[in-house]
Amino acid sequence: MSISGKHPVSADQIRAALAALTAEPTADRDGSPDGPREEERLRLLGGLLARTELLITAATRLTEEGEVEDVLQTLHGWGQELGADPGVAVNVLTNRLQRTALQVSEPRAEELPPGREAAFAAVMTAVYALGAQLHADRDDAAGTRQALSGAEEALIDTLQGMHDLRVAIGDAAGAEDDERDEDEDAGADGHRSED
Repeated sequence: MSISGKHPVSADQIRAALAALTAEPTADRDGSPDGPREEERLRLLGGLLARTELLITAATRLTEEGEVEDVLQTLHGWGQELGADPGVAVNVLTNRLQRTALQVSEPRAEELPPGREAAFAAVMTAVYALGAQLHADRDDAAGTRQALSGAEEALIDTLQGMHDLRVAIGDAAGAEDDERDEDEDAGADGHRSED
């Protein structure tokens, strides 16, 4: 399988796939009398992807052993569909990670809670790391360096978000606590010097 600029699947075919999965196609909810338009392809594909992910999630057993087996089965099917080209697999994975990062970041939220901020940065670390490897495979040192810099920045943001969450639950001192400790230490030093 290769990734090309052509659209081998029409909007009508995607709508039919949604209907086959017992999901009401988004275009039908909007009341378009002529069915879906080709401009709606990506939105329909997003709906098809969501429906497929819901079905996979519902079919995945929640026991530790069962979950691993079920995830491996879905990965086996995924790999069969993509074929043997590792470049296609990395391209699809990168696209999935970018969608995941956007979903985790809650684009409408003004400020993310620290756990979500850390999760967003962790996903972006993976995106940049995959990009760095792609550049390295192409002997593109400049591209590799740039992607590695992005991965390192995202990794720092991941650690900061995790620390902020620890502060929020009281497991670690925050910046305000550190400043208060420094003020107390400075006050204690001043009293000692007077003695």
